[in-house]
Amino acid sequence: MSRIGKKPIAIPAGVKVELKGRRVHVSGPKGTLELDCHPAIDVTVDGGQVTVANPRPRARACRALHGTMRALVQNMVTGVSTGFSRTLEIYGTGYNVKEQGGQLVLNVGYSHPVSIPVPKSVKVEIKTPATRGNDVPAVFTCSGPDRQVLGQFLANVRKVRPPEPYQGKGIRYADETVRRKVGKAFSSGG
Repeated sequence: MSRIGKKPIAIPAGVKVELKGRRVHVSGPKGTLELDCHPAIDVTVDGGQVTVANPRPRARACRALHGTMRALVQNMVTGVSTGFSRTLEIYGTGYNVKEQGGQLVLNVGYSHPVSIPVPKSVKVEIKTPATRGNDVPAVFTCSGPDRQVLGQFLANVRKVRPPEPYQGKGIRYADETVRRKVGKAFSSGG
């Protein structure tokens, strides 16, 4: 039995969870999300909580899906009630970020600006549009109700210029630690 899968999901005030066949609809103040449940897992809504059950605990695939389905439903409930957000930082002299026409435009050291389409459910808030030297980064926050869409968008943004280990230039999450390497050491010949 999955320890995570057994926990019931509490439905906060202002969130509505409906089950139509195998499809779960969750709506709240931040938006509406839908999920098709796997046929091997049973989802029930009673009162103020959602329960995810595994009818065949001996089957390996059902055991694997039990906790996963519960986590997906929990992420939907959390997303429509409070939402998810993540902050990214861009380090590097002359690097900057701006949003125009539904695109996130990054100038990160290439000969051309890189445009990434922003999904409709994701909101981008730019706090610092340009870097100042190598010490003050450009900072922007992305938020949205769907954790999967937000995570994939942020991964695509970070993939444009991942942080390099020598000077730390690139795009990184605000809470990410970049392991730094020592550069070449020059010795005086004699």
